[in-house]
Amino acid sequence: MDSIDYALETYRICSPKKTWKKIEPILDKINIVNMERIDNLDRIGIPVYSATRLTKNGDIKIHPGKGATDIQAKVSSAMESIERYSAELSKEDKEKIIKKPDNPVDLKELILSIEAFKNLNKINNNLNSIDWIKGTDIINNEIVEVPADAIFHPYSGTLFRSNTNGIASGNSTEEAIFHASFEVIERDSWSVSEISKNTYRKINVEGAKNPIIHELIEKFENANINVVLKDLTSEVGIPTVAAISDEDVLKDPALLCIGVGCHIHPEIAVIRALTEVVQSRATQIQNKRKDTIRGDIVRKIDYGRMKRIHKKWFEYRDEVDIEDMENNAKFNLKKDLNTIKEKLIDAGFDRLIVVNLKKTDVDVVRVIIPKMEVYCMDRDRISPWIRDRIKKIKNNENKEIKR
Repeated sequence: MDSIDYALETYRICSPKKTWKKIEPILDKINIVNMERIDNLDRIGIPVYSATRLTKNGDIKIHPGKGATDIQAKVSSAMESIERYSAELSKEDKEKIIKKPDNPVDLKELILSIEAFKNLNKINNNLNSIDWIKGTDIINNEIVEVPADAIFHPYSGTLFRSNTNGIASGNSTEEAIFHASFEVIERDSWSVSEISKNTYRKINVEGAKNPIIHELIEKFENANINVVLKDLTSEVGIPTVAAISDEDVLKDPALLCIGVGCHIHPEIAVIRALTEVVQSRATQIQNKRKDTIRGDIVRKIDYGRMKRIHKKWFEYRDEVDIEDMENNAKFNLKKDLNTIKEKLIDAGFDRLIVVNLKKTDVDVVRVIIPKMEVYCMDRDRISPWIRDRIKKIKNNENKEIKR
């Protein structure tokens, strides 16, 4: 089951309909109490679903999902719910915790919080104080221990705040690893772009072969929403695309949204970014009704001022046609995973660690790529080497322009 049989709005070994048939019976088991479309709150008309899940502690969790089609958005929301359920620390997970690691990951390469980084020497001298979980480094084909802080979510550790970066599900373990890897690379590229002063080049999609892209763009245009597509691809060389939307009709600063997508196929990356920005808008509108703190704070800022603050996302000096972006899709998971590993190694990332989180009939993994940035998710974590990477990316861009 390595061949990609569905590559329209997503890139999977089976269609969304087949995936839904597999996962629908699981939803009751993980306490999904409601699933509904919420894109009707907005005016674009691109599907967004929201699933409501009750945790074992009685907490209510909301898991959104997006897609170019109704079934894809529905599957996305359901799979997101399964991922979050699988990433929660269970009794069985606690039994897997190790106190004496044989081959621990270099903690510095996980980019610790500022406080933990200050105490790194002390922490390294007392590794037994950390809860470790075994993972598999699929680049070096070896077992490596990773702190539980980087595996489970939510998790109360001492190294950094837990998050969901690199948690993904799939119709197979390989498919889950494939998509989890893209999420880590995406967040890394996004983090670098947040810190960089670069405006990044605009992507022209007029020549896109996938009809879904043109359908999505048309829906934005019909809603009088301008979307700028930016190429955030890092030195790793795997296409990473940001979709930035304005809101000149309602002039709501909370609806200045960004969606980011990463994929070995640039057109799939564009689709992911566009649907992500739609999901972000719908979520903001939904949250407005709940009077969220973030929404209240953002809306106190004038729309024009907010747009000026984020002007680098709307400005650009250079452009690239989507057909000129590197496309290494082989439509075979095994070959595509090998391409990802080769790209990582060439860029100086020598580990790709996988931890199996499967708790239902759906494969779920956590992928950790040491040395990759997470600043876009956690402002308290930034590496000492990010400035050098920004310079390297800038130099690569200048070389491309001279060509």
